[in-house]
Amino acid sequence: MTDIDEYNPLDYENLTRNLVRELLRRGPFPLPLQNVFHGSGVYALFYDGEFMPYRAIRSPDAVFPIYVGKAVPEGARKGRRMTRPSRALHRRLCEHYESINQATNLRIQDFSCRFLVVTPLWITMAERFLIEYFRSVWNVCIEGFGLHDPGRGRHEGEIPWWDALHPGRAWAKRLRQTRIAQDAMDRLAHFLEENPPRKDLP
Repeated sequence: MTDIDEYNPLDYENLTRNLVRELLRRGPFPLPLQNVFHGSGVYALFYDGEFMPYRAIRSPDAVFPIYVGKAVPEGARKGRRMTRPSRALHRRLCEHYESINQATNLRIQDFSCRFLVVTPLWITMAERFLIEYFRSVWNVCIEGFGLHDPGRGRHEGEIPWWDALHPGRAWAKRLRQTRIAQDAMDRLAHFLEENPPRKDLP
């Protein structure tokens, strides 16, 4: 008798494939988003510009993200019950618009996004699936894009790789300038050599 593989819809790989497919059905939308909306969840940013170090990861069809992230409801980390609709996802994408707009060597018109409003319980897991599937450059190589100003008196840390490659955010200039753009480009080239963008979309 021939054994037949059993399909488990909750299998890790099946969950990931389903999430990627659903995300890629939404949008893409230009930044900044024109309409305010409610909800928290996960999102992806896509790049289609002329910055030479990113030529291998340009995504004119918005299918290979340069960054994926999550936006949880306000107070979620402290276990608070929500009493009003969250705008966490919209707010997070607006923050990213500001970061990109401040960079001296990026153009906001070269970026687009896709997003999914997700039940809060599953947001962190969904983000993990997306990061592991895409291994997007700004998540696992040129880190620091999603960081906030650490605040007054807390600028003794190193400048993030993202700000070394994309100067412009005022708060990053107050950090220790231990990384330079050439080091970031070398790091990126090595990463892309070992981790070329995947082409096997589900």
